[in-house]
Amino acid sequence: MKNPMNLEGHNIIVTGAGQGIGEAVSRLVVDLGGRAILVDLQGDKVNALADDLGADNADVYVGSVAEPGFVQDMVNKAVAKNGAVHGLVNNAGIVRAAMAHKMPIDTWQQVIDVNLSGVFYCLQAVGRHMLDRNKEGDNSPASIVNISSDAGRRGTIGQINYGAAKSGVMGLTMSAAREWSGKGIRINTICFGVVETEMTETIRSDKFRDGVMAQVPMGRFSDPEEVSQPVCFLLSQAASYITGQHLSVNGGYTIGV
Repeated sequence: MKNPMNLEGHNIIVTGAGQGIGEAVSRLVVDLGGRAILVDLQGDKVNALADDLGADNADVYVGSVAEPGFVQDMVNKAVAKNGAVHGLVNNAGIVRAAMAHKMPIDTWQQVIDVNLSGVFYCLQAVGRHMLDRNKEGDNSPASIVNISSDAGRRGTIGQINYGAAKSGVMGLTMSAAREWSGKGIRINTICFGVVETEMTETIRSDKFRDGVMAQVPMGRFSDPEEVSQPVCFLLSQAASYITGQHLSVNGGYTIGV
């Protein structure tokens, strides 16, 4: 039987590809036969990953998803080089913590710019390309996976900017799915719990670890390699009839939500 998660011939843009979840997703895309188009501000990390994956399997674009000009130029170049973009993983994100009543406006805006506006810029640029392909009668796969968080479902303490952005990402998914799914473009969200990355070091510290773990029925945190698999599932034709959904990958933290 053919692997239903096969990504052979798929060109997939992964933002925030230089480390953590983005790196793991990029590696799995290539393992499944696809080509990873790596986007990150950290040029050293993303270029090292591309070298490891091999020139035939990866492209690199260094820049910020918070800059719409960079995003559109990156997508244009990726399409020109590869012929088409079949998937997008909107993974890039930052954390800037402060309690709501103490949060400086620039701290609020930095997170909104990357975690919400950046997701929209990438979704819009890739979506335009996918719509153009559809008009031309090209019915090859077209899937967008937006990365959200439990913080977007339940709220969070000390990161109101992050929680608001991640809730907004879910809204982007639902609206884009209603607009574009009839054109062959699937758009879904994955909401992660605590994944063992640099971004979650604080919540996994001795101060918070036991309290957070007590709320996870599976009794453990996940790692980037484990959570990359549902991302690639949604990119693949194994999820061909799934759109506009929010998949929780969190060990049961939000059962029933």
